[in-house]
Amino acid sequence: MRPIVSRRELFRLLGVGAALAGLGASRSFAAPDTEALDKGSHPVGRGIPLSENRGVVAVPTKIPAPIKRSHAIHNEIEIEAREVDAEIEPGAKFSYMTYDGQVPGPMMRVRVGDTVTLTLRNNAHSSTWHSIDLHAVYGPGGGAEPLMVLPGQSKTIKFKAMYPGAFIYHCGVPGMDEHMARGMFGMIVVEPEEGLPHVDREFYLGQNETYTRQKPGIPGSRDFDFDALLREDPSYVTFNGGFNALTAKRLGAMHAKVGESVRIFMVNTGPNLLSSLHPIGNIWTRAWMLGALAMPPMKFVQSVPVPPGNAIVADMELPVPQTIQIVDHSMSRAARQGAVAEIVVTGEENPQIFDSQPLKSAAAG
Repeated sequence: MRPIVSRRELFRLLGVGAALAGLGASRSFAAPDTEALDKGSHPVGRGIPLSENRGVVAVPTKIPAPIKRSHAIHNEIEIEAREVDAEIEPGAKFSYMTYDGQVPGPMMRVRVGDTVTLTLRNNAHSSTWHSIDLHAVYGPGGGAEPLMVLPGQSKTIKFKAMYPGAFIYHCGVPGMDEHMARGMFGMIVVEPEEGLPHVDREFYLGQNETYTRQKPGIPGSRDFDFDALLREDPSYVTFNGGFNALTAKRLGAMHAKVGESVRIFMVNTGPNLLSSLHPIGNIWTRAWMLGALAMPPMKFVQSVPVPPGNAIVADMELPVPQTIQIVDHSMSRAARQGAVAEIVVTGEENPQIFDSQPLKSAAAG
């Protein structure tokens, strides 16, 4: 078995001094065993409690507010790399790698011209090193190289947000495909100077595929499957890290009202598969393809492609009550692998737009 990266290469990337300092700390640990890492034998998630019954599933409404200011500021952001064990579906535990214990990691929201001081801490209980590669950053590895952090340590970078868009951030260490498949990704939104058009509600989704030896629906722990990863043959394709997590039958749907407008920020980390994002029973009124906020949005789009390592910002109008299912329109992923989220839209019926019983309505009229 060929290691992902040698011990010598690890020291070169992290800096010999930093690596030796970590090795000499009172809580001694060896450099990551990359051969073991390559086969998934490392004890991900040891000792990190989860306080919420939703596990790692990020709350889709827990995001920064739209930016209203007309000037640049400096932002201080801290994120912790955490490895946690949580249910990917009821009765099935999986070892996740996360930012701040959630999938996707917290949304960062800044404005063009802002500066950011970003600190990454790696939890002392982590089994290996982690980093952050931000596609919104000019710099070595998008910040990944200077932010490679051993367990129990932290590092800081400063960058300027030079261009607008919705961008992915993800772990950028060697073997990053495993880290991304385990949930280590998020979104940074760099709003244009004029801001974004108003909407009534905003939701934040992250899609990734997970590769396990066990298939959905079978109780018990889930073991990472590297052979399936190389075949690009996932067991799960999920939003926010859980099988059908954002539905009424699982952890709860998203909610909105008739007459409102909603915006979906969606990031697809892959690590391998393209998403075809579609709202069943609706359409994307505006869609900034590939997260390109400097471009005019496309209008009235049925399904939007979101390649791995990319994002989308897409709006909907809600003229009728219904439950809208947000799916990856590669339909086996929605039907069998968990790629479904719901928006429950409540309010008065509008038979001029949709009437489920036209004969009854005609007779009543």
